[in-house]
Amino acid sequence: MLQANIGLIGLAVMGQNLALNIHDHGYKVSVHNRTASRIKDFLQGPASSTDIAGYDSLEAFVSSLEKPRKIIIMIRAGKPVDDLIDSLLPLLDKGDIIIDGGNSRFTDSNRRYQELSREGIHFIGTGISGGEDGARHGPSIMPGGDIQAWPVVKEILQSISAKVDGEPCCQWVGPAGAGHYVKMVHNGIEYGDMQLIAEAYHLMRAGLGMNVDEIQKTFAQWNEGVLDSYLIEITANILAFRDHEGEPLIDNILDAAGQKGTGKWTGISALELGVPLTLIGEAVFARCLSAIKDERMRADTLLSSSHAIFEGDREKVLASIHDALYASKIISYAQGYMLMRDAANEYDWQLNYGDIALMWRGGCIIRSRFLGNIRQAFDENMALENLLQDKFFIGEIKVSEAGWRQAVTLGIQLAIPLPAMSSALAFFDGYRRGRLPANLLQAQRDYFGAHTYERVDRPRGHFFHTDWTGEGGDVSSGTYEV
Repeated sequence: MLQANIGLIGLAVMGQNLALNIHDHGYKVSVHNRTASRIKDFLQGPASSTDIAGYDSLEAFVSSLEKPRKIIIMIRAGKPVDDLIDSLLPLLDKGDIIIDGGNSRFTDSNRRYQELSREGIHFIGTGISGGEDGARHGPSIMPGGDIQAWPVVKEILQSISAKVDGEPCCQWVGPAGAGHYVKMVHNGIEYGDMQLIAEAYHLMRAGLGMNVDEIQKTFAQWNEGVLDSYLIEITANILAFRDHEGEPLIDNILDAAGQKGTGKWTGISALELGVPLTLIGEAVFARCLSAIKDERMRADTLLSSSHAIFEGDREKVLASIHDALYASKIISYAQGYMLMRDAANEYDWQLNYGDIALMWRGGCIIRSRFLGNIRQAFDENMALENLLQDKFFIGEIKVSEAGWRQAVTLGIQLAIPLPAMSSALAFFDGYRRGRLPANLLQAQRDYFGAHTYERVDRPRGHFFHTDWTGEGGDVSSGTYEV
């Protein structure tokens, strides 16, 4: 029997579509699933016209693969991945390759990389973005882990990935958990983009009194310009959708958002590294606030929320909302790249930020027009400190700033919450100020805790303490950051 080039475990939607995608590109595929009935349903259904082979037992599945064995895992992140790897290990030989394509936390991928290296097994933790359609027709793939395994799987992964201008949206990211880290940041930016679009929608619906059709046409128009992106495109499609009674389905969807953790992980990592990832953090908290629906309904009655409608030049305000969405989106990506830069320093990864932008240009959920500009920015200056220092983005922010401020001000005036847009603006104002009121914070810390401070008239790294009350003495706390 001809052995399979690659195996895949986990036949949920993503796993099934990925297996079909791999098969379409000329590779022989074996599949396995813990629940045997799902294998049968897959082979008799979506895979019925293929030669994909399914195996009920893990032993038979592993035996069906050519060496070195290449196994993609597409199952729920966490303990199930560890349990499956434990079951696979006795069946594998040194040099075999395990590819975790789920949404695993990068710290788990760091650990698995180390553990499997000691067993002689190559581990790749790869982020895969694009949802059901992307997995079937070309996702964004972000592999990291054991570099020795990359030449073995490169052709397969790049062939099944999305392509932009002929370039595969799949490039090697870095060692250990770097691939899953970049996917985590991708998902954090996704949280931010979605929240920003929701806030623009809220301003139009609750602030301008626009109906769903009017808002749909606005998003469709915006998707023809600088805001051209997958999420803007599907937003227009969603708003055009009608239920069986001919009413906009959006109006019958409960305003309580779910989340699976990757946005939260992004925020946690930012806090651990001390990166001001304010917009994505607010996007996560906005979902948390939406989830307390019953409490919000009670507060709506008790606190009498405002429902005022703007009266004035609607087209001018729409232009402001457009600019606020665009400028805030730039901030979201700038913050995401700040986080990746600091993570690379912390974990000793050599990330190629231009390649990351390339990988996100096609197939993935956050694909958008200006990712090409991000790639160009890093191609021109690999040491670029921040996207907000690139000439293209400086120009775009300057053009959008006035409308951005007007939109945020309108939200405040009409009591419409804009946590992502307003936090993005606050970050922008803070980032471009050479002097912030943190000198007062340091004075307060030194006053009550003798935590010391640096002086503007002395070299950095020299710390001072003042006896503010005359009773504290000269003893100070040690200086350290957590």
